[in-house]
Amino acid sequence: MIIDNLIIDNELFTSYFACDLNKCHGICCVEGEAGAPIEKEEVTWLEENIEKYYDFLDAGGKKSIDATGVYELDIQSDIVTPLKDTGDCAYAIVENNCTICIFEKLFTEGLIEFYKPISCHLYPIRVYKLIGFYHLTLNRWHTCSAAFDLGKKQRIPVLFFVKDALKRRFPNQVDRILENVKEI
Repeated sequence: MIIDNLIIDNELFTSYFACDLNKCHGICCVEGEAGAPIEKEEVTWLEENIEKYYDFLDAGGKKSIDATGVYELDIQSDIVTPLKDTGDCAYAIVENNCTICIFEKLFTEGLIEFYKPISCHLYPIRVYKLIGFYHLTLNRWHTCSAAFDLGKKQRIPVLFFVKDALKRRFPNQVDRILENVKEI
């Protein structure tokens, strides 16, 4: 489907998803070949507000930020979150045996105004920039198999699960996107 400058894979209109932290324990912040994609505007916020979150990072996160800065470039020269020596996202911490995003935690506690990188907030949707368009696809990563199962069990369409993220990233198109979600 095409809505304005968005190419949206049909699978996004027919799939379910709901994070199941009881099963995955936040492994998406741990596994992977690179950090999470971040936008240039997010880099600016990370640099200008480091004093608001730095002290809440664990030792590995601080070491990574000290060594590389608030972001790094992956092998395709895309801007991504830095990784700890262990491969975890530098902005990930462990609480109650679950890996969580420091930004989401601080945002929820009212300490910062930045929720988390939009690529993380939109997950399992991946956004690819094309000339004049954005292509939205569904990423079926093995670490999230429980989330696809839970979403199906609870009948939560993936586009409804990421509704708040869609409002952040595509505020002018979100209503038209969601009105195309059929009962599945």
